[in-house]
Amino acid sequence: MKAFGPVPSRRLGHSLGINNIPPKICTYSCVYCQLGNTISMQVERQNFYEAKELAREVKQKIIEAEKKGEPIDYLTFVSDGEPTLDINLGREIELLELLNTKIAVIMNASLVWREDVREDLRKADWVSLKVDAVSREIWRRVNRPHKSLELKTVLDGMLQFASSFEGELTTETMLIQGINDNYEEIAKIADFLTELRPVKAYLAIPTRPPTQKGLKAASESAINMAYQVFSQKLSNVEYLIGYEGNAFAFTGEVEADLLSITSVHPMREEAIAELLKKANAEWDVVARLVEQNKLTETEYQEKKFYVRKLPGRRGQK
Repeated sequence: MKAFGPVPSRRLGHSLGINNIPPKICTYSCVYCQLGNTISMQVERQNFYEAKELAREVKQKIIEAEKKGEPIDYLTFVSDGEPTLDINLGREIELLELLNTKIAVIMNASLVWREDVREDLRKADWVSLKVDAVSREIWRRVNRPHKSLELKTVLDGMLQFASSFEGELTTETMLIQGINDNYEEIAKIADFLTELRPVKAYLAIPTRPPTQKGLKAASESAINMAYQVFSQKLSNVEYLIGYEGNAFAFTGEVEADLLSITSVHPMREEAIAELLKKANAEWDVVARLVEQNKLTETEYQEKKFYVRKLPGRRGQK
């Protein structure tokens, strides 16, 4: 199946996924990848599926979704490998544009230095670039790139693309404990993103079993620190943590609202106090969530913040 969903997406609403790459052909073999090690490492683009065949399958999925009353906000290229390795990507986007639905591409940015890749991506409405590191050794440890790739070339390609892309450009930074979650690297990434000027910068952690055993997501304190550092230089920063359930359901119930907000943004103590005041609730709501290991308290620059507890850490003190 080259089309699946639609599935709920924190970034894109209701997204119909398009898998235009066989598993697992990629330019990277990221330590945190949920699909396991890359089977075929390559940087040369090739033909995997016929563009018209892929478009027909997507159209059929749209028809099925419409029959069930399922809305679709985006058609999203999100693959079992790197989607820009598909030499037909530009043609596929052109065919899908006829379906009158916005098109998104979630990619690792490793080939965006190529003009043909940038030309294809300019046809999309929304593009996500991966920026896990801007230091060569850390990049190699996190993303484990194809031996022919050079980080400076990749970063320069991102800047070139950003300067000409007229759609919505976002970035994603995956934070791994002990590798790229230190202040120095996060500050460098923030500096680079200031040049790139994405509409939104997402901070992510692994939420499914990663390729490398023993790998751990950055701590709540580290992701809060990263959020604060990014926010000092960027106007729109958000967590991409992928909690279970409907994380965006603002129900008017103060506990649900607190958990929804803190899964996306850390909340300062005074901001929570203001929310509680509006809800006619007391601080014991927060104390209870902390006691239940649903919220965690952390500090940054002598300010107290509350962050939703990360997956897999329930019951830990």
